[in-house]
Order: sequence, then structure tokens, then C-alpha cells
Amino acid sequence: MTINKTQNGEKLVFELEGRLDSATAPLLQEQLGDLSGISQLIFDMNQLEYVSSAGLRVLLKAQKVMIKQGSMKIVGVNSLILEVFEITGFSEIFTVEPK
Repeated sequence: MTINKTQNGEKLVFELEGRLDSATAPLLQEQLGDLSGISQLIFDMNQLEYVSSAGLRVLLKAQKVMIKQGSMKIVGVNSLILEVFEITGFSEIFTVEPK
């Protein structure tokens, strides 16, 4: 998986490409690091092909932090990943914008 991280003030954007699974989720968790000072967190999934339960855990952990200090949005979600979010109920937890 390729992760492009861009920060502009209190806005942090992660562009994800490839697969977010048990092999790559720890890398994203490491890149997230400390989110203090961030009020807007965006995951751009336009180039993401797949997300596993390990990836969902990383996203959920980030959401728990952002609920306290701002907002989190997931954009560019393909139909396969959207289906995963809907089946797991995560579409009710996250702000998701499909492709």
C-alpha cells in the first residue's frame, strides 16, 4: 500500500492506494501517529482496492480520537469497500462519500 500524507494547518489528508489489510494496517497506524492539533482528518480512498478488518480497526481508532477534537471523513470509496462499511455497520459510524 502507498500512503501519501498531506497536512495543511489543522487539516490532515491521507491518500491511500492499494490494499488496507493486516499487512499494511500497522503502517497506516504508524503514519497516523499523534493526532493532537488536527481538527479535520480525511482519508482519500480513490485508489484503494480493498479494506480488511485490520484496516477497519485503524479507521475506528482514528474516528474515536477525532470525535473528541474535530471531524473525520472518508472520501472516494469504491462499491466493494462501501459494501464492507455497510455490512459491518461502519457506514453508520463514519462519514463516507462514495466515488
